[in-house]
Formats: sequence, C-alpha cells, structure tokens
Amino acid sequence: MADKTIIGWREWVHLDSLNLPPIKAKIDTGARTSALHAFKLEVFDQAGQKWVRFLIHPSQRSTGPVCLCEAPVVDRRWVTDSGGHRQRRYVIEAAITLGGLTLPIELTLTSRETLKFRLLLGRKALAGHFLIDPALSYCTGKKTTRPKRA
Repeated sequence: MADKTIIGWREWVHLDSLNLPPIKAKIDTGARTSALHAFKLEVFDQAGQKWVRFLIHPSQRSTGPVCLCEAPVVDRRWVTDSGGHRQRRYVIEAAITLGGLTLPIELTLTSRETLKFRLLLGRKALAGHFLIDPALSYCTGKKTTRPKRA
C-alpha cells in the first residue's frame, strides 16, 4: 500500500498520446470503465485496422478550444451509465499520466458536453496504482505540471 499514490476525487490528467492539453478528471470508483468526452465521431480504415476520429472540448464548461483526436478502435461495447441508460460506445486505448505514473487505459467515447468533467476515470484504470481520498482534490499537481520523462 505504501507504493500507491494518493489522489483526490478530481485530478489533472495528461493524455499526451492523444495530443490533448491537461484535462480535469473526475475519479469515480463507482464506474467500471473510463469515459472521455467525444463528438462528431468518424470511423475510418487505416492500414486494415478500424480507427476513430473525433473532436473534443477539453475545457470544462467551454466549447473552445476544439481538439481533433484519432486512435485505433479496440472494441465497441454496451455501457450503462449511472442513470441506467445503455449506449453502444467505441473503446480506444490511451496513455494517461497521473501522479507521475503513465499507464495504458481503455476509454469509452461519449458526449459529456452537459457533464461537469470531460474525463471520468473508472476503477478499472485506477486499480492497483492509486488510493483515493474523497476529501482531497488535485493532489498530483496543477494543470501546468508536466510529467517527467524517463
């Protein structure tokens, strides 16, 4: 347990593999999977593999800036949200950096336009690496803090 990083209920996360600026993430142990805000999804073929291109508003409560992302499709799954609504979502893999640790995680793509956080980190992404203290926020640094590269 001593080697796990303590994080709060919200943290700044880096998604450098998607060329995005740091994003505020809600840490949600009640959610199994992680979800990233995405809109105008377009599936295309690249070298015989299915990819998805999408747009994202990385800033909370803002429709600007708009970032374009592309990633290979890992899967397409049915996901049930906290309100009990089922939705079939594309799943991608991305490297997240949180608390100095960079991990590959799966992200489902869905519109989070009306939600406070553009990124939700579920328990599958967090398991084994972090301890969550719901009384804390932004334990791993500020937005401008960049992860150290090995």
